[in-house]
Amino acid sequence: MNQITKKGYGKINLTLDVVGLMPNGYHELDMVMQTVDLYDEVTVKKTDSGISVSSNTGKIPNDESNLAYKAAKVLMDEFGVGEGVDISIQKRIPIAAGMAGGSADCAATLKAVNELFDLGLSDQELCDRGVKLGADVPYCIMEGTRRAQGIGEVLTKLPAVPQAHIVLAKPDISVSTAFVYGEIDKITPCNKPDTEAMIEALENGDIKKVASNICNVLEEVTIPKHGIVSVIKDVLTEKGALGAMMSGSGPTVFGIFDDRKKAEDAANALEAMEGMEQVHLTGFYNK
Repeated sequence: MNQITKKGYGKINLTLDVVGLMPNGYHELDMVMQTVDLYDEVTVKKTDSGISVSSNTGKIPNDESNLAYKAAKVLMDEFGVGEGVDISIQKRIPIAAGMAGGSADCAATLKAVNELFDLGLSDQELCDRGVKLGADVPYCIMEGTRRAQGIGEVLTKLPAVPQAHIVLAKPDISVSTAFVYGEIDKITPCNKPDTEAMIEALENGDIKKVASNICNVLEEVTIPKHGIVSVIKDVLTEKGALGAMMSGSGPTVFGIFDDRKKAEDAANALEAMEGMEQVHLTGFYNK
């Protein structure tokens, strides 16, 4: 085998709570994470030497600062791989958007290099290496419906979320994750997730209860700075979403629909809005 292609799936947060500050300066989180059926394709091909990265967009780096490059280097250095790799990334997940697109590419690269060179690492062993590259990388390796605690690396498998139609909308703005987490320390969020209620809704397979329990404390930082996030939520709700919320630190917003036609109408309405960069109609993804 000289090359392999892996899918790196994007994620949304069904819940996101900041529960404290750790001694190392990282925020302690409690989240329910879910992959969606929107993915990047990462193709890793053997070469004679070195590591190269290319993509279908100029919006991500193609040098050693790229997480996929770092993923390949970590494994190839550790196992003394004498050959090189070319990494080609076909981006679909919105960039810098709260959907862990870079972490998804990193996870896909770890899996690809592991298989391509027969390194024999388990998913957990890949997670142990991945967390050193990014807090979301272990989740992107494991995927599905999971509670994520610590900095996001302590993962607990949950019952799969009931299938639904998901509209994803990324406005044409950038949000600094570092800024959002820095500002969240200065406020006391008015709304906090009820994680146990969310888990109960998942256990009961109740999509309406899942949608009614979505909550992200970071909205209270991002929305005052970027009002379009609130506008998108309103459009989704007006078009019949069971629930609408920002993912991660934003600015991507998702809406959960139990009716395909309503989801299509919402996606069309958002695509017609000024200031929209990407709109996708998809669903949840579970292995």
